[in-house]
Amino acid sequence: MRLKVSMPLEKASIIIDEALRLGREAELLPLTVVVLDAGGKMVAMKCEDGSGILRFDVAFGKAWGALGMGISSRLIRDRLSARPSFQAALATASDGRLIPVPGGVLIRDADDYTIGAVGISGDTSDKDEYCAIKAIHAAGLGSEPAEPDPGWRDSSLSDHYPDGSRTT
Repeated sequence: MRLKVSMPLEKASIIIDEALRLGREAELLPLTVVVLDAGGKMVAMKCEDGSGILRFDVAFGKAWGALGMGISSRLIRDRLSARPSFQAALATASDGRLIPVPGGVLIRDADDYTIGAVGISGDTSDKDEYCAIKAIHAAGLGSEPAEPDPGWRDSSLSDHYPDGSRTT
């Protein structure tokens, strides 16, 4: 018996490896990357050396929330920022799994069907999202959102000294 899967392991592996490559190229903090199929089942995951132990849960929550709401986690953040009661209700309904910040990106096939999602955690949410979107495109697939936030390079964490050097 053969099953047709929504997110082939081959494509998930390309997405993960390309996201990690992009992270190294951009000199980001260590990343954790999770790819889920359309039903929310994990297809593949990798954590870079030095990635914190909560990064998996955050990356999974970004991808899972995007699938659960049918929109990217960036759009979830944007739509819920002025609706804290609804955000709290979603957190409760999802048993705390929903992570409403950028880095959870829907994966679309050639017919524009959602076939899965990728979640990344490790650096700023905008930088995580940049790696996700560009990695999806490198795998020959579409993404929602289609492009990273234009200011992704300028996002920063408090892990920088005033002169711009990293504390890690």
